[in-house]
Amino acid sequence: MSLAVIDLAFDPVLRLSDTASVRYETIGLAVVLFLGLLLAARIGSQTPAIGPYVPAPGLRVDDLVFIVFAAVPGAIVGGRLGAVLDHLDYYQSNPGAIVDPGQGGLTLTLAVPFGILTGALIARLLGAPVGRWLHATALPLLFVLAAGKLIGVLGGTGQGDPTDLVWATSYGGPGPWGSLGADIPSHPAQVYEAVLVALAIAGLVAAPRLEVVARRDGAAMFVALGLWAVARFLVVFTWRDTPVLGPLRAEQVLALAVLAVAAVGFVERSRAPMQSPVEPRLDMDARPA
Repeated sequence: MSLAVIDLAFDPVLRLSDTASVRYETIGLAVVLFLGLLLAARIGSQTPAIGPYVPAPGLRVDDLVFIVFAAVPGAIVGGRLGAVLDHLDYYQSNPGAIVDPGQGGLTLTLAVPFGILTGALIARLLGAPVGRWLHATALPLLFVLAAGKLIGVLGGTGQGDPTDLVWATSYGGPGPWGSLGADIPSHPAQVYEAVLVALAIAGLVAAPRLEVVARRDGAAMFVALGLWAVARFLVVFTWRDTPVLGPLRAEQVLALAVLAVAAVGFVERSRAPMQSPVEPRLDMDARPA
């Protein structure tokens, strides 16, 4: 008999036909990403852009499409780099496997900041107000990260260390499941992370009380990134990974690096001059006194 109080026994695959199927987790992630985009578009449309208009219009939603597409390659590169650093001994012995898409996977800890970086670079190339878009997408990003982790329950993805706690979860049935040994009662680490990131969202909602965040010039993204890094650092204590630095797993070391980047970015934003959403018009009829 399973020690887990929560024993999940269901088919994680939706059978569309004899030859076509899709995982419920995949459907759920698609819905989460769509809702995240809608939320970003909504907040962006209500965030005043910088320009010579009174009242200032909201951010251009068409820019959001390019920014999101630009974030994808950065997230992939960062995710792969994180996976390599997590299993550095293996990849040092098998360097060819680093670029082999059929071997290994991606991790979120570096995927998120790298995705933000490439998205911001394209926003700058487009002439879009980067700081304003960083502000507008901070909350949607945390929403996607929290909801996406919770959706992992549908596929057994992200199970933690085995445990006999009363809220341990195990998965019955053939799967396929997203974690090895999914039938072993384990920490529902994906749920832990979803809850902690939800708390980070609450912290972000309160952040506009700070003057630097209220200016809408990008500080909110660094707050969101820092809060998420703290949440991830804490939840990794329940992962199955082997410690690499004292009690810390590799993902925790990377999370601390992300937290440091977020702190530096926040300090830089706090020192930057305030950007007004409306730039004064140039009076062509003015004459020197």
